[in-house]
Amino acid sequence: MTSVAASRRADLTDEQWAAIEPLLPVGKRTGRPPKWMKRQLIDGIRWRTRVGAPWRDVPERYGPWQSVYGLFRSWQRGGVWEAILSALQICAEAAGDIVWEVSVDSTIARAHQHAAGARKRGICRSNHPAGLPSSRPTTAWVAPAAGGPRNCTWRASRAVNRWRC
Repeated sequence: MTSVAASRRADLTDEQWAAIEPLLPVGKRTGRPPKWMKRQLIDGIRWRTRVGAPWRDVPERYGPWQSVYGLFRSWQRGGVWEAILSALQICAEAAGDIVWEVSVDSTIARAHQHAAGARKRGICRSNHPAGLPSSRPTTAWVAPAAGGPRNCTWRASRAVNRWRC
């Protein structure tokens, strides 16, 4: 197939295409040749994943969005992207371009808001610590060991808070 020069800044260069082309699956269909070259479709897939736009917004220079999406989805289902990635990683590792060391700096690792000293809600508050004799259960009939007679204050609280329900 003939080569298509990279027309945009983020499209594959000839050197990059030469590294990827042998890894691509060979089509088995006979008949009419494809209207869009795989390089254009792959550039369309790369454009879409880089920009994060919907598939329908893929520029026409990469082919119809249905063709770009169809190639992406069929290769995703067939495991072609994983095979290409692993083959490129093996080549880069053999050339010494990849170092498999991971370093995590805690200044950029974000923690959950509760880990950052946010206000805590619940029964374990500093002004009402759990387990002390001064803390009492919410209702006496839930915790019979709390002592005291069973009583219900529903009617009294209902009369006071009549409009809050």
